[in-house]
Amino acid sequence: MNVSFYIAKRYLLSKSSTNAINIMTIIASAGIVIASAALFIVLSGFAGLKTFSLGFSSFVDPDLKVLPASGKTLAVDSTLLASIASVEGVSAISTVIEERIVVSLDDKNLLASIKGVDTNFRRVTAIDSMIAQGSWFMEDSFQVVSGWGISNELSFGVLDFGRTLQIYVPKPGTGQISSVKNVFNSINAVNVGLFDINEELNQKYIYADINAAKILLNYPDDVISSLEIKMENGASEATVINELKSLFPEPVVVKNRAQLNDALYKMLNTENLAVYLIFTLVIIIALFNVIGAIIMMILDKKRSLNTLFNLGASAKDIRKIFFIQGSLMTMVSGVVGLFLGVVIVLLQLKFSLLMITASLPYPVEIRWFNVFVVFATITVLGVAASKIASARINKSMLLPN
Repeated sequence: MNVSFYIAKRYLLSKSSTNAINIMTIIASAGIVIASAALFIVLSGFAGLKTFSLGFSSFVDPDLKVLPASGKTLAVDSTLLASIASVEGVSAISTVIEERIVVSLDDKNLLASIKGVDTNFRRVTAIDSMIAQGSWFMEDSFQVVSGWGISNELSFGVLDFGRTLQIYVPKPGTGQISSVKNVFNSINAVNVGLFDINEELNQKYIYADINAAKILLNYPDDVISSLEIKMENGASEATVINELKSLFPEPVVVKNRAQLNDALYKMLNTENLAVYLIFTLVIIIALFNVIGAIIMMILDKKRSLNTLFNLGASAKDIRKIFFIQGSLMTMVSGVVGLFLGVVIVLLQLKFSLLMITASLPYPVEIRWFNVFVVFATITVLGVAASKIASARINKSMLLPN
């Protein structure tokens, strides 16, 4: 093995007597360098894009959310809330009521969702930091904070007391409809703020005081839709979830932030996988040059191989030489490409070379996992290509003509 490695290293570092083979080797190495650098840059770009996209959810999504396992509501009294607050790792709790509604203004109607929250909600999330105009609503009031998209659809602004929003929700029950008043519960609300998070949330939510939401939905004081929880830094998520589940008399579902955004996570992960497979195909194509370069080198070194064979080296030993040479070529080129990719990503982080808008650089992020993925991909494919190329050597080729 040491002899094979020594000869393979000499073949890799020495020039061939044929200039065309030297050029083919340089092209093969350069192709792997560029392909590995491109793969790392793209994976770093998707990692940054994922963090950037999910960063918006941190403004409105809690660390943990407790939902009923069946039905739409939870029964939560002050004793249960005190027990939850005493769980180690829980920093803040907010009671929430959420329901689909119809918002009406000036003969325009829009389907949206009302989210009634208590005063602790701003401790659990950072929603108030996303208010682009106006302010957060006052406690125990019929004031609301709407998404920018809802505001555009219904053409209303902030603190327009002469144009209050009519918010409707269907009443539960069965039987025939005798009048519209018997079908809907409704409240009038004044919009005091507009939040701007992303297009989906801007067109979906209206935030209101939880007591106003209870009046709208005819909920008793101890009935809510969910509990939203902020955890302390360093707290064990699994431990807190198990503690929470044990406190409720009925089955509940506890979701973390990733599970609350599972559709977004799946979309980003699918796109990431698709791009990885596409660039892996590019690497495979580049490795055909490696196979060609090794085969040409085998033919160029045929006389030397005959000498090695006559000195007692077996065909397996000689195949091993070119297998090691090809593997070294791909791994060294892959490391160089990785280094180049890391440098380019660091330059983007430092100097914002590529901009999405005039003020927003394209997000990138260096992750050790991506370094491992790129190196492992190059190594595995390079070893496979070297095995294919070295298999060209057989005993008949090594015998003198």
